[in-house]
Amino acid sequence: MAMFVHLTPSANAARIRRSGIRAVSHGREASLPRGLYCFPVLPSYTLTHQWLRELARRGGPRGLVAVHIRLPDDEPVTVGRYNADPGITTAAEAVRRVAALDDPRGWEVFVPRTVTRREVHRIRMVSQVTGWRYFPDSNGKTPCTCFGCRIRGEYGSQRLRQRRPHPLDGPAPASPVLLRRIAAAGNPGDPAQLTETLRWFGMRRRGPVDQLAHLADHPDPQVRVALVEAVAHWSAPGVGVLLQRLSQDPEADVREAVEFATPEQEP
Repeated sequence: MAMFVHLTPSANAARIRRSGIRAVSHGREASLPRGLYCFPVLPSYTLTHQWLRELARRGGPRGLVAVHIRLPDDEPVTVGRYNADPGITTAAEAVRRVAALDDPRGWEVFVPRTVTRREVHRIRMVSQVTGWRYFPDSNGKTPCTCFGCRIRGEYGSQRLRQRRPHPLDGPAPASPVLLRRIAAAGNPGDPAQLTETLRWFGMRRRGPVDQLAHLADHPDPQVRVALVEAVAHWSAPGVGVLLQRLSQDPEADVREAVEFATPEQEP
């Protein structure tokens, strides 16, 4: 049996003890179903938990816990560095390959399925200052301020964006400007123009949910997906009602967007 560690917010620990680890992550191999990321348990504590500081940037107020899981040696997984194409192999071979590396920082293993409760070996607290942030050897290098890299509410992030605005993901236009763009797109509206405008809305912390709700009826499903991605993380009245409505959408892509964007809640 191969041993791996999966890092997750501590709020998920009770649910994992009851029912295992849900398959909610998209792998880098497009042909594989959803699953979860993990890393082999190595003799080095620091290397085993190297992803902790990076994942903790999104992990919630109570920190992360380490979930040790045992998988059959012949379990199909993918293994590779985070910025390279992964290779499909077995769990035992993934452990051997990572352990043989001179520098395994940035490597990851993807399990394309749910991990059952019986496969969870133990759950324990770990040091919250272990590992690297952004990417290995990031110290001394200019941080990226694109929307995909930055973390909302992170300490110093606003000053950093003001000093180094990103050419494509700079400060989002004001809501009235974006609403005028949506009105100018027509009825039902040009999908490309609406999708781009909703992308800018998604960079804001709040927005006019009531003035965007009509896009839930747009005939193009990509517009409805963009609507989900724009409002899912807003702290504004009406977001929950709109997401609930979109979770019943006839298009599977829209329903999956709602499921992926909605954070897991403890019952």
